[in-house]
Amino acid sequence: MLSVHFAPCALFVTGVLALVRARSFSGRSDWDAVWPQRPAAAIGLLITVVGCAALLGLLLQPFQVRAVRALEGYWDRWRITAGLAGLLARLQRRRWRALRRRVERGGTGETERRMQADARRRLAARPPVEALLPTALGNALRAGELSAGERYGLATLASWPRIHPQVSGRLAEALSSTRDALDTAVNLSWSLFALSATGSVALYDEPSAWWLCGGAVLLAGVAYKGAVIVAESYSGLMHVVYDLHRFDLAEALHHRLPGDHEEELELFVRMSDLFTGRGGLDVRYDHGDAGGGARRDDRGAGL
Repeated sequence: MLSVHFAPCALFVTGVLALVRARSFSGRSDWDAVWPQRPAAAIGLLITVVGCAALLGLLLQPFQVRAVRALEGYWDRWRITAGLAGLLARLQRRRWRALRRRVERGGTGETERRMQADARRRLAARPPVEALLPTALGNALRAGELSAGERYGLATLASWPRIHPQVSGRLAEALSSTRDALDTAVNLSWSLFALSATGSVALYDEPSAWWLCGGAVLLAGVAYKGAVIVAESYSGLMHVVYDLHRFDLAEALHHRLPGDHEEELELFVRMSDLFTGRGGLDVRYDHGDAGGGARRDDRGAGL
């Protein structure tokens, strides 16, 4: 709560309060008036920032998923934003094809091989060209959403809420920490962008102070880049979850564990059809013995 919601909101509230105290909205800014002259005033200002930031963080917490999805590029609700999404998606496809050409280009020198390896790594962190989203953050997350479970026949988006409770303690901690870092970077990006927009309104008639708005935009871009980097790590952890716990999902649903890869694909494809509402699941259940049930209960209690 402190890092994900309070810190970005406190940054925004502090910036807006500084503009208000400097009277930037009503005339030329008096930056000397920003700093309190008395200790009591400083304490009151601190309490105001903490209270407003806490309240704003609580109000915005339910919209966290929307905040991430907006930066992912899901903009098809309105015609104008949908057109912008199409334009940026074409740009992303052009970059994808450029990386593909670099991977396929022959080269014998050390520099060429290193460039090919870098292009191959960057290409692996993106979804297929037909599934690209308009933004780098969206593509970093979609790379995991479309491949983590699909390698084993499971639809990732449908099975993720079901497999997540089966995750072991250390991996669950890593997932939670990485997700918090992603949400923090996203919220910082939004906070700095909003602060830049507010500053533009307050300082439009003071060209000498425009660098403050430009600095906020630059920092918002840095925060967004950090979100992309963390999203790539989160997608990698999603792959690890399915590598280690896909059979725990089948066991938790009381399905017989497959004996080979062919049976595994058949089972997980049919399970995905059930999760997505495309079909039923015609299998014999395996409820195990009392010891097996106790073992599953112990594992769940450990989580």
